[in-house]
Amino acid sequence: MFGLPERTPDGHHHGGPGNQPSPGQHRAGPTRGRGADVSGTRFEVGESFVGEGVNAAHINTVFGDRDGPAGTAWATALGSPSTGHVPFVAVLRPSLPVKPLTLFVSKAAPESDGHGVHIWGPAQAGVAGGVADAVADGVVPPDRVDSHVILAAVWVNAGADDAEAVYRNNRKATFEALRNGANQLPLIQDVLAARDSVSNPFYTPGSSPT
Repeated sequence: MFGLPERTPDGHHHGGPGNQPSPGQHRAGPTRGRGADVSGTRFEVGESFVGEGVNAAHINTVFGDRDGPAGTAWATALGSPSTGHVPFVAVLRPSLPVKPLTLFVSKAAPESDGHGVHIWGPAQAGVAGGVADAVADGVVPPDRVDSHVILAAVWVNAGADDAEAVYRNNRKATFEALRNGANQLPLIQDVLAARDSVSNPFYTPGSSPT
């Protein structure tokens, strides 16, 4: 069981999305929730949605020990491709995989050559860059880059039409998802506060014709 992010004496939380620097910006030290010892059977789950329209990015991440369930899931997914869904190791450049080794799992099967290019090109580059940003900023401890792995479930819209936006959004979303997982976000107070105003980019209750 993970603890909540640390509180300051005035009751504010360290590590929340509102007071974090952007990827690549200097941070005084690693930002991780109290008790977030990701070893053995423990793992962190994070989520982030960045951008609007067809070039938005929706990332889910799992960060955990190679010797635990995260490692088992990582190896199983890599060895179990299916039609349209072929997990692969994200690279910064050919033959230079990002660390921790990150398995890119596409949520959407390629619907066209262009869609596939956006998945393998800018989305993959964004995920790899976001992981590297998380290590550089201390969200992912540097001493765990070889003992732990990351699974990144990535959604790229079939209608994506701006490779640079896809890259930027996926890089930021990957960083934020890992940071959120490290800090056990969202807080349960925020979850309960939103339960009567559920909404996502594709549907808001009560907005559709009856």
